[in-house]
Amino acid sequence: MSRHPVAATLLCAEKPAFATLQDSGRRGWMRWGVSGSGAMDVASLAAANALVGNRWDEAAIEFALTGGEWLVQAHSCRVAITGGAFRVLVDGQEELPYCNLDLRRGQRLRIWGAPQAVWGYLAVQGGFDVEAALGSRSTQTRAGLGGVNGAVIEAGQTLALQRDQVEHAPRLRLEPPPRGSRVEIRVLLGPQEDHFTQSALRNFLTEEWQVSNHIDRMGYHLRGATLTHNERGANIVSDGIVAGSIQVPGSGQPIVLMKDCQPTGGYPKIATVLTADLGLLAQARPGSMVRFHAVTAVEAERAYRDFAASLAGISALTTPSGSPFGRRRGNVSDLIFSRPQ
Repeated sequence: MSRHPVAATLLCAEKPAFATLQDSGRRGWMRWGVSGSGAMDVASLAAANALVGNRWDEAAIEFALTGGEWLVQAHSCRVAITGGAFRVLVDGQEELPYCNLDLRRGQRLRIWGAPQAVWGYLAVQGGFDVEAALGSRSTQTRAGLGGVNGAVIEAGQTLALQRDQVEHAPRLRLEPPPRGSRVEIRVLLGPQEDHFTQSALRNFLTEEWQVSNHIDRMGYHLRGATLTHNERGANIVSDGIVAGSIQVPGSGQPIVLMKDCQPTGGYPKIATVLTADLGLLAQARPGSMVRFHAVTAVEAERAYRDFAASLAGISALTTPSGSPFGRRRGNVSDLIFSRPQ
């Protein structure tokens, strides 16, 4: 629901694949059975917002695989598309992702798929004029909460904008992060690693895991070596879950819980993906290979602090564009995905 009378909008002319509004997520509600939701790839959300001059955690349109077509119904608006090397067209003319674009009333923005990426983000300067629900504009479709009527955005729907017009500004560019068919993910073991045999723990950290076709905002199912439970078994008294928890049911195949995960679960959790790396995993397409590396609690805490500081500072990487895009001072990977040596 809009907070003000609608004056400027984006019209969804062609439905994207599973598009919702997402910000950095809602906090403090898991105890009441409400998942945190939020962007699957927070670094890409922050990059899109930096390019249009928003706070890093402003709500943007998140889409899976393809971004559909959007009609501008405002005097002008500034947008940016991130997440992967998505093919971007304005009135049929090719444009670049990870670059801000100024659009005028009546122009059409089309977003095609990107190789080796799943989730894309469309940010608009000033953000969308949508009411917050429990402190966030993020959509939770299973609960019908947040976003646009708590649901996936459909063709024919309009999204109200906070601004009807933008002032002239230089074009900005970020160098997209590299994405490949293999990703390295850091984890903190536990809290129920004592439910697994020593060989299972060893296989979890030494084998490669393939991302299956069964992925969504709730969880990513992985395929690989069977992780054997010990005499404690494959069930526990249900306890708390967070985004990044890796459950292992009786099948022995791990499930990584993602942003729309349930608040509790009854399968033992062999490890938890670091917050700083969850977006990397989220962008792994089916068929991609994943390898896990264990870190200490101290290292995990340091990684979280560094990641949070990097999100807030991502606007420092934007570079005024010249021909072609001037001298680049760095890229998203330099800031967000760097690893301590």
